Amino acid sequence: MDKADTPQPRFNRVLLKISGEALMGDQGYGLHPPTVSRIAQEVKAVHDMGVEICMVIGGGNIFRGLQGSAQGMERTTADYMGMLATVMNALAMQSALEAQGAFCRVITAIRMDEVAEPYIRRRAVRHLEKKRVCIFAAGTGNPYFTTDTAAALRANEMACEAIIMGKNGVDGVYDKDPREHADAKRYDKVSFDEVLARNLKVMDASAIALARDNNLPIIVFSLDEPGGFSGILAGQGTFTTVGG
Repeated sequence: MDKADTPQPRFNRVLLKISGEALMGDQGYGLHPPTVSRIAQEVKAVHDMGVEICMVIGGGNIFRGLQGSAQGMERTTADYMGMLATVMNALAMQSALEAQGAFCRVITAIRMDEVAEPYIRRRAVRHLEKKRVCIFAAGTGNPYFTTDTAAALRANEMACEAIIMGKNGVDGVYDKDPREHADAKRYDKVSFDEVLARNLKVMDASAIALARDNNLPIIVFSLDEPGGFSGILAGQGTFTTVGG
């Protein structure tokens, strides 16, 4: 197939949001290197299509601030620990992407210059223009904000055309959990307001509101489907579009 016959990607710049749990495979905790490598291959395939990619990865496979707070830890301290967990995941993904031949930068909202770059918006945009994958870590740098909110914030700051949400075990947005209810209905498309009104668990409410206010579509797909990420960019596969 020559270049003229190759389908053009739907978007030129996107943000991929995945949970920390996506990196732990079947272990139940921590990082599973083959799983990290598999996701990196998916990202590299989209990168090879000429799409500019930034990423936000949660930290729930290592530490979740809200759960730590529920167990008696002071919330601000627990949230900072969760932010540090996202940096560990970002470094693991950076290593896996570089092993695939993709240039990559980890950019943190909390300064740790020996480990990663500090977040400077114009510098991050320049990295994307130079076709480097940017992984934004440490959330927004503030407690009480989730990595969902960080993803919506960074996607807007980077002028991304969509947020791509990679989910574990589900291939879109359902009216109830399909893993527990056989009659769960999957949406092909749903509005931001319906997601908020029905509490459909796409992202947290502040992230949904930020995406809605800036008319930034969210596309939800299954990370378990090989080629799912590149399929979305070609308009193929199973997914749900929120807004747009």
